[in-house]
Amino acid sequence: MSNIYRFIIFLPLFMLGCAPNVIDENKVKQNMDSLNMTIFSKSGDKIYSITSPESSYDNIELKFELKKPTIYILNGEEIKYIISSEESSLSDNNKLLKLKRNVKLKILKKDGDILYGDNFIWNIDNTNYLLEGNIRFENQNIILNSGKAILGSDNIIEFFNPVKYIIKDENNKNNYEINSENAFYNLDTESVSFEAKDKRVKSIIYF
Repeated sequence: MSNIYRFIIFLPLFMLGCAPNVIDENKVKQNMDSLNMTIFSKSGDKIYSITSPESSYDNIELKFELKKPTIYILNGEEIKYIISSEESSLSDNNKLLKLKRNVKLKILKKDGDILYGDNFIWNIDNTNYLLEGNIRFENQNIILNSGKAILGSDNIIEFFNPVKYIIKDENNKNNYEINSENAFYNLDTESVSFEAKDKRVKSIIYF
């Protein structure tokens, strides 16, 4: 594409660089391709960035709709997580990010730690990331399945009842499988704990 238009939509906390197919401000939707957007905090720190090969912006709802987006959640200049999906929306003054269909969250500091799910929801005012539907966490040691999970700023993933987990052996094959109530995986210590509702039954496994 020979002519690349760059423009800024005057909503707080983000900058946008893209090549729009439609630039008529009177249109309800503006279609864009090659979107590359970075969201900043009030103090000027980078929070996350988004790339998408195809997107649109609704001037009435003030909402982005993105196809096959890739989201880079940042800690300063460092990429902490990379998230991809089939579709995504960004709304509420760029504070509410939703992804759906084939969501994949890769944790960069840990080799092979990946969270999968149907949906991902994040309000940037909240430090927790919510995943819903067909959740699967997998690395070289364990597979955890549930219907809902929350990844917190403390680097602990909480999996909600019912939880099924599979421990792998040294040959990366499934060794044994157990069903449990809520489970907690600590990314820092590489340990998983299981806790019953009555708090009387709790176990911890370290890898």
